[in-house]
Amino acid sequence: MSTTTRNRLESRYGGLTLTGDPHALSAWFVVALRLVMGGMILFAGLGKVSEWPFDASGYLVHGVDAASPVSGLYASMAATPAVMEAVNVIIPMTQLLIGTALIVGAFVRLAALGGAMQMTAFYLGGWAGDWLALFDSTLVYMVVFLAIGAFAAGRILGVDRYLEQVEVGGMPLIERFPRLRYVLG
Repeated sequence: MSTTTRNRLESRYGGLTLTGDPHALSAWFVVALRLVMGGMILFAGLGKVSEWPFDASGYLVHGVDAASPVSGLYASMAATPAVMEAVNVIIPMTQLLIGTALIVGAFVRLAALGGAMQMTAFYLGGWAGDWLALFDSTLVYMVVFLAIGAFAAGRILGVDRYLEQVEVGGMPLIERFPRLRYVLG
């Protein structure tokens, strides 16, 4: 396998410079990661929709450890019918949207942020305050979602690559509206 361009990772932040030369196969694994995480969250959403009506109150009341920093907030949410109605729709629908976006590679950074936010909410709900249990699967998923966004995984074999180049007023979309870089990629 040969490539005409050299892969390079480089970042400077706060006086610290990180550099690396990833293998040419890295792009394939970024796509695989995007597809796997997209499938994971899509099927989580499909599972909730298939058992409609979905009800998150069981998790909010009984699935959250009392030592969790959000246990009171989640219990209050479960006790408020209007909030529960919203949560019961928002969770499965966003999971379907996030999963679909990641699989097709469209609006990947926005989808990855949404996935990371959900995983953060689940992580905080499941954390019992035990430092030995600090690292669990939802924390890992959160970091993976953030990595997918950071790698701009939608630009690799994804729809975002093409969306960014759509001409608007004679300019590529991403140049015409630079803030879209935060949701595409």
